[in-house]
Amino acid sequence: MIYDLIIIGGGPAGSSAALFARKANLKTLLIENDKFPRDKICGDALSGKTVAALRKLNLLDYMGPLPKYEAKGVIFSAPNGNSVPITFRSSLSEHTGLSGYVCKRMDFDNYLFKHARQSTERTLEDFTPTKLYRDAEGIMHLQGGENGSSNEQEFMGRLIIGADGYKSFVARQLGFYSHESAHMLVALRAYYENVSEMTEFIEIHFVKESLPGYFWIFPLPGNLANVGIGMRHQDIKKRNIDLQATLQKVIDSPTFAPRFKQAKLTQKIKGWNLPTGSIFRPNLHDGVLLIGDSAGLVDPFTGEGIGNAMASAEIAVEVAKEAILQGNTTRSFLKVYDTKLKQLLSGELKLSYQLQTIGRRFPFLLNLVINKASNNKKIADWISLMIADENAKEELTSMFTYVKLLWA
Repeated sequence: MIYDLIIIGGGPAGSSAALFARKANLKTLLIENDKFPRDKICGDALSGKTVAALRKLNLLDYMGPLPKYEAKGVIFSAPNGNSVPITFRSSLSEHTGLSGYVCKRMDFDNYLFKHARQSTERTLEDFTPTKLYRDAEGIMHLQGGENGSSNEQEFMGRLIIGADGYKSFVARQLGFYSHESAHMLVALRAYYENVSEMTEFIEIHFVKESLPGYFWIFPLPGNLANVGIGMRHQDIKKRNIDLQATLQKVIDSPTFAPRFKQAKLTQKIKGWNLPTGSIFRPNLHDGVLLIGDSAGLVDPFTGEGIGNAMASAEIAVEVAKEAILQGNTTRSFLKVYDTKLKQLLSGELKLSYQLQTIGRRFPFLLNLVINKASNNKKIADWISLMIADENAKEELTSMFTYVKLLWA
């Protein structure tokens, strides 16, 4: 059998691709190296972009039983210790009560994968790919086997979608993989119970103990919290930073120690790498498209990657369908994927990289913004719009904005 698509990776990117493929009437094989349910180290936040993708896939209304925490806004704190709560709102919405979610990836990914496997011709878990090649007729061949088995299998597809994360087998087969320290975040995640003073707001703290990175506390059901720290790999190397020691330093600081006095770590602290979209990496080849972390689409400022992963999956399937209809899966035809992806994400990712730079190099600007917002509701509302509306976010990277704030 020749599949239309062979999707490698069953996380949010790959599962979304499988679901979009079903809507496009494409025959799909979905392959996952792990076995669900499985953990994925993450901040567990589901952004507005993720919620929008779930709505397109008609999955949002079925999330009721999923253990999740509804967030009404975000608390930001500055290096000088000041903080401000910002309620989510958007100039594009009909109401100000927007919300996001915090849901363990163990639960969310399993939810998405369950729906995805119902949308495919075949799904394989616990399967490791070993070789990828394209034959003279333009058909893609994937070889591999079930983990622990010596039996080699081979599958054929018109197109391969690589959705297998930052260590992507597909990207490595194409010679695309690179570890660029300046464009890679390293993050640690810990689950705590009994963190005090939790609210309906997620928390992102640019406190002096965490600079040049950021510290977060995201509420979860069951009196749990996802607690973590993120920092550029280049800064960690340059300053010889022990990230786990830095995380503990923040928790033990006068600001947070009272809140963690009764808190208990429920799991071992885990770390992972996040390839950010502060540069655009190669994302296609003859018969192959890369999506999500395989294409390095993580937001440089927030470290959020699920929304961009799902958005890239939608574009990839759209392009794949047209390529299959036209009988042309060469890179020259598939390059429209790169064009569409950049049209959607490049402006946003560029702005986020500039915001990351401001946060790292100019902490006094963070002090200025948060100080003003804590005393001025109009400025707090303005920041909320910055978060929600990508067009408005440009103002945050303009020096003129900060000049105006001095007089606000």
